[in-house]
Amino acid sequence: MDKTQDLPSEAEEQVKAVGEPGPRDLRGAGKWFVRVAAVLMLTLAVNQTFNLGFLVGYTLVDMRFYYAILALALSVAFLVYPVTGRSADGRVAWYDWLLAGGTLVVCAYFFANAMNITLRGWEMAPPETAVWFSYALWILVLEAGRRAGGLPLALIVGVMSLYPLYTEFLPAAIQGFPSSAPYAAAYHAMGSESILGIPLRTFAGLIIGFIVFGAALQQTGAGAFFMNLSFALLGRVRGGPAKVAIFSSGLMGSMSGSVITNVLTTGVMTIPAMRRTGIRGTFAAGVETCASTGGTLMPPVMGATAFVMASFMNVPYGTVALAAIIPSALYFFGLFVQIDAMAGKEDIKGLPAEELPSIRQTLKDGWYYIFVFALLIYMLLVMRREALAPYYATPLLIVLNQLLSKKHRWGWKELGGFIDSLGMLFANLVAILAAVGMIVGALSMTGVAATLVNDLLRLADGSALFLLVMGALTGLILGVGMTSTAAYIFLAILLAPALVQVGLNPMAVHMFIFYWGMLSFITPPVALGAFAAASIAKTPPMQTGFEAMRIGSVIYFIPFFFAFQPALVLQGTAMQVVISTSLAVAGIALFACSVQGYVPFVGRLFSGRVYAFPLRLLLFLSAVAIALPATIIPGWSDFDLVLAAAFVALPILALATWQNRQPAQAGSH
Repeated sequence: MDKTQDLPSEAEEQVKAVGEPGPRDLRGAGKWFVRVAAVLMLTLAVNQTFNLGFLVGYTLVDMRFYYAILALALSVAFLVYPVTGRSADGRVAWYDWLLAGGTLVVCAYFFANAMNITLRGWEMAPPETAVWFSYALWILVLEAGRRAGGLPLALIVGVMSLYPLYTEFLPAAIQGFPSSAPYAAAYHAMGSESILGIPLRTFAGLIIGFIVFGAALQQTGAGAFFMNLSFALLGRVRGGPAKVAIFSSGLMGSMSGSVITNVLTTGVMTIPAMRRTGIRGTFAAGVETCASTGGTLMPPVMGATAFVMASFMNVPYGTVALAAIIPSALYFFGLFVQIDAMAGKEDIKGLPAEELPSIRQTLKDGWYYIFVFALLIYMLLVMRREALAPYYATPLLIVLNQLLSKKHRWGWKELGGFIDSLGMLFANLVAILAAVGMIVGALSMTGVAATLVNDLLRLADGSALFLLVMGALTGLILGVGMTSTAAYIFLAILLAPALVQVGLNPMAVHMFIFYWGMLSFITPPVALGAFAAASIAKTPPMQTGFEAMRIGSVIYFIPFFFAFQPALVLQGTAMQVVISTSLAVAGIALFACSVQGYVPFVGRLFSGRVYAFPLRLLLFLSAVAIALPATIIPGWSDFDLVLAAAFVALPILALATWQNRQPAQAGSH
């Protein structure tokens, strides 16, 4: 079963197939530049995090630290990402070297003048030289963001970053304080709320360590361990390979934090295995898409957006990770029940035992991955040292891998590959986060965020549900052109304050926005995650997207559940958490069964009958009523909703049970 060592090359081919812009396979000077830059960024981050005072005899002033990270990461981005599409070879064009060198020079200027920027307020009153360097940084960040995040992101960021220049010509509702071009450039380049704002600061202070941990997990063969463990535990049960996809992709999400990376690494094994057991191609690809999307929502490591969320809310990352446990578990439970129902309906068996790895041998070979995860979780949730946790977990993982694993033990080649992956990951995230920061800067400069919040409150007339629906649709639309992090930041500034003002819990509000920013990966017409899975399954991309949307349909409801019942994000008493979770579990189980048209111990739901659709729709609505927080409907309690749902659902289930037993009874006479 263990094919994980082959995944990087296979994944690279699949990236080409889905048309995603990919990094160059660098050679020579370009490769060594990336390696040196990656080591320097990691060294600076360790020095800053632990306040060691090495390298230059002191710990850098924060602003100098941010400019140093920006200089190294953006220069790598220009070498790694070609100007258009994918480079045919690993050679770097002369103009990319020029942009990389220009980035180092521009950031060196700001690095050298960091104290002047801080003490003399250059972002408000810049000297002329600083203005010209600010224009240069503005353009460089936009171009790096385009290469790393795509043209749609660059267009949105470009238009928004210019917002202070044209805001006075807009309608009054979206009009803000205007700024001159020199002031806007200086604010973007030297202010604390734009390029150097929360996104980049979060990366430098928190995300770097977790990127290193995730890269170390992948380079030490954790992907193979998680995949083998999933097959060992679930491969034999009905619909086993599809359930393996849920389990393995959820665990892989803790390493990559990327939907497409999850699909392309686990999907090359799970999708063919699903097809072998009789699962149709679109369903197999849809399952992998939904599972990989859920992987980025699952603690303990949830991708860059969760760290940015913690910074926006000014809470420890561990608090965000804890809050995400129940919603992500409900989502994976819904997927699991749907797959089980589909396998029961179509009588799909698991894989033969002789084809599956031994669970004992799997745990013997890779127990230390679980041990390292346990250390990470302990430091995150018990010690509350989220900035330090990955810097302890990563060295422990590498040491244990070198001592205990013959197969995945590193040599010089593996160490080089690890550093290469760090350089590319750092460049990708910094380029995107620095660009997204300019959206925050533009809204801060114009002061439009506060006025829009008041306009939204007036428009919604105090209705939390109206605001949530508006936020859900906006998040879905923004997710089409932006990364999930960019979509989250935009809504966290504009919509979250309005939702909090109408009485919703802040953690539930930010988690709601986080979820809806991710849903474009499974929702057509974009559905990049589904398109990536379709390229592996060789299925029609749009059809796969709609199948993924149906399989993952519960995720469109879960954010509304926890928005109105914050106990589902652990914002309530223990009794509230138990009751709301129990109702959500029961509702989601019935929800998933009604979507698939099959209920365990009952059987098919009116297969081939003309009244199948209306009865299944009633069952679906009953399921929603069970899981729905009563606060949505004035005058109703949870008990009233459950009672009403039972009144509708139980007769339907009884009728289905009776009909399914009729042939058996007839045959027995």
